[in-house]
Amino acid sequence: MFGSKWVRCSVLLGTAVLAAASWSATASPARAEDVIRFGAPLPLTGPLAPEGIKQKEGYDLWAEQANKAGGISVGGKKYKVEIVYSDYQSNTPRAVQTTEQMITQDNVNFLFGAFGSGAAKAASTVSEKYKVPTIAAAASSVQVYDQGYKYFFGTFTPNDTLTTPLTQIVKAKAPDVKKVAILARNDLFPLAIAQEMEKSAKANGLEVVYFEKYAIGTLDHSAALSQIKSLSPQWIFITGYVNDLLLARKQMVDQEIKAPVVTMIAGPAYRDFIDSAGKSAENLTSASWWHPAEEYQGKDVFGSTSNFVKLFHAKYNYDPDYGQASAAVCGALFQLAIEKADSLDRDKVRDALASLDVVTFWGPVKFGANGQINSLEPPVFQIQNAKPVVLFPEAIKQGDLQLGVN
Repeated sequence: MFGSKWVRCSVLLGTAVLAAASWSATASPARAEDVIRFGAPLPLTGPLAPEGIKQKEGYDLWAEQANKAGGISVGGKKYKVEIVYSDYQSNTPRAVQTTEQMITQDNVNFLFGAFGSGAAKAASTVSEKYKVPTIAAAASSVQVYDQGYKYFFGTFTPNDTLTTPLTQIVKAKAPDVKKVAILARNDLFPLAIAQEMEKSAKANGLEVVYFEKYAIGTLDHSAALSQIKSLSPQWIFITGYVNDLLLARKQMVDQEIKAPVVTMIAGPAYRDFIDSAGKSAENLTSASWWHPAEEYQGKDVFGSTSNFVKLFHAKYNYDPDYGQASAAVCGALFQLAIEKADSLDRDKVRDALASLDVVTFWGPVKFGANGQINSLEPPVFQIQNAKPVVLFPEAIKQGDLQLGVN
């Protein structure tokens, strides 16, 4: 169920990233003064490669659409988009080094943040030092935005906007759920969202009978899962990234661990997780910051949610998830801010970002004083019949919570 498909996926990803790691995206040759350079440090190899590749797909699609439309308008002139990529190999210190290199050696105009709350926070010290506007496509933890920085922005709402509605749904639909077990990757985002889950559970009268962390790079969850099984929780909540969660789910099946509710964040939001997990993905619950079922008419280069999905599918032959969508909207927001500022001056673009109040294909975008978006209502979903079914919010609800994960 997991083995051969998972291995093939890893081999294909590894082959793809070797070609992608040093690639710089431009639609056509252009004079240096006619180009706006965006730096994108990404984990294109290592354990976070699946997530890094998704972000690259989103950035590439935005660059392609921006350049097809003639580029970004500044002072009556059109500038082509160029994205400079660098692989920091899923290593946070390298992400910091790469970010500085992009500013001091690659001469990028603006930056996309490193992947994940931990790397994004670490690298944000560099972009703040050089006063380079940066938008992070995957940083939700409030600890990323508590530094008083002025040049750092993010497209993810705080973690409790995912855990609170999820807990309320479970409490309403499954009143017999009383005990919760939480297993978290010891990394900034996975740990932070697990801690928010603990708060949400206790606030709703649930007992947290287990809360443990596993180290980054853990290759065996069986001991932790065995301990969870002995406690007989009705809700098992595990955080991590795709490879972490595929392994955990496989070992749950091996140990015949069952519960009325099993939640994993953030793996089930990705199509490759669902395909690799197969039948064992059924009825897993999760939450994310965007879903293709949403329908917004935006003022960005994509125009609408449905058009973004259509363009993405045409380019990559599968539907996007929140990872690619968040990356694409980062580019679209830079485009809107640059054109609003009518300048490439970093301070003016920074001010334009801070004052944005606009609807995009991603949804309404407005940044709080700390730089974190505060205008979205993230969807909660469940895998049903091998597809994500939205349970919340009501405006895009597609189905109801189903209990029982085998």
